Amino acid sequence: MKTYQLLVNGHIIHAQYDEHNIQEIFIPLLQRWTHLQKEKQKRLLVLLAAPPGAGKTTLSLFLEYLSNQDEALTPIQAIGMDGFHRYQDYLDTHYIVRDEKRICMKDVKGCPETFDVEKLIEKIKEVQSQDTYFPLYNRVLHNPEENKVFVNHDIVLIEGNYLLLNEPLWKDIRFLFDDTIFIKAQRSELEKRLIQRKMLGGIPYHQAKQFYQNSDGVNVKRVLNHSLQAHIQLEYHNSIYHFSK
Repeated sequence: MKTYQLLVNGHIIHAQYDEHNIQEIFIPLLQRWTHLQKEKQKRLLVLLAAPPGAGKTTLSLFLEYLSNQDEALTPIQAIGMDGFHRYQDYLDTHYIVRDEKRICMKDVKGCPETFDVEKLIEKIKEVQSQDTYFPLYNRVLHNPEENKVFVNHDIVLIEGNYLLLNEPLWKDIRFLFDDTIFIKAQRSELEKRLIQRKMLGGIPYHQAKQFYQNSDGVNVKRVLNHSLQAHIQLEYHNSIYHFSK
């Protein structure tokens, strides 16, 4: 394993990746997209979907980093869908129904219903045809910030949990992309990672566990059980990626 310094959600993190993964999976993916973009002669859009805790955001930024290390590769631009969270005042005043119970959206923030999927689809269509600005999610303000990232690369990778979700509106998204990737992972491993993530933020174990059961765990199950088939499927286990059969 080699350690790389990446800027993820405004924080510098040290991510570790296996050299075999880099040479046998990541670089071939970048070569694939370089080839597809040259064939298309227009902007290439790549979709990366995965359940919460599978490392998709860090991986997307690492792929961006790798694409800039070899002149034979076309540099990619990696961006996330988190900027399409609905605003907090909307979440405070709107509800979903789950298991016949009415739940305020603020209590399940991060589930598919708390994203503005129509706005996301329109922005992806815009990215298809022109340079444009993309929103980011501000984790201090707990709200999106509009027009924060200028999207102008020939290859754009967009990552998110629900981009392959087989549900109304969401299921139309994959047809906007030239290539799609889905990362599978074992629920037990995702649970451990997501609880640890909360605890690193200062939340006690029992609260982190409860949050997983009420929120993250529900989203993990939904993504793993209700996502559409991708062009490429990877499996993530113990920090190692494998091509899935």
